[in-house]
Amino acid sequence: MQRAMLVLGLFAFVAARAAAQWLGMPSWNSPKGGRGVGIAADYGQPNADAGKGSAYGGRVSFGAGSALLTVGAASWKPENSSARVTSFGGSLQARLIGGSLLPVAVNLQLGGAYHAKVTSGTQTLPEASTAQGAVGLSTPLPVRLIRLEPYFSPGVRYHRYWNAPAGKDETNLGWVLGANAGFRAFGIHLAYDSEKFANGTTRGVLGIGASVEISVPGL
Repeated sequence: MQRAMLVLGLFAFVAARAAAQWLGMPSWNSPKGGRGVGIAADYGQPNADAGKGSAYGGRVSFGAGSALLTVGAASWKPENSSARVTSFGGSLQARLIGGSLLPVAVNLQLGGAYHAKVTSGTQTLPEASTAQGAVGLSTPLPVRLIRLEPYFSPGVRYHRYWNAPAGKDETNLGWVLGANAGFRAFGIHLAYDSEKFANGTTRGVLGIGASVEISVPGL
């Protein structure tokens, strides 16, 4: 009971502090979770509806038991912009089902991100906050010497535009299809993120990255 209350408290903290997708990046997930400290470097490639260009980011995560807390940032340069956009955020994942003896894993993910207003020439990107709630489902595959976890993560995303002339709020459905692979402390991750907006566009982001996990005794 005490452990469940701690997890709920952490979810409330993340949802309140983050106004969970970093610009130019997929909404990364790992239903199986992790232990210890993880450090990840990411690269994102948005489609035309998402502004194209490229994004670079980094994340630090801390896993203990069934919970995984992640904070990070990403820097994205749209194709027709001379300025980069930096977004900050975090997420909390709680594994609901899954473990070393089960062939499936299910988690709950809550998070948020924020970026300031950016003006580049005649283009303006309004200040915005994003919050999301998602469910992740994965089936770890029994591949020799390699940890391989393909996953699917659908969810709801809320966007708040603080200084836009119209359309200050929007709620959409989004999904992520990805995979995490690892060998000992090292790993790679790949994901495609899709979200359909009210104006009819479908923003897609392809992302790839690498990570290292540092074990912490007692976790």
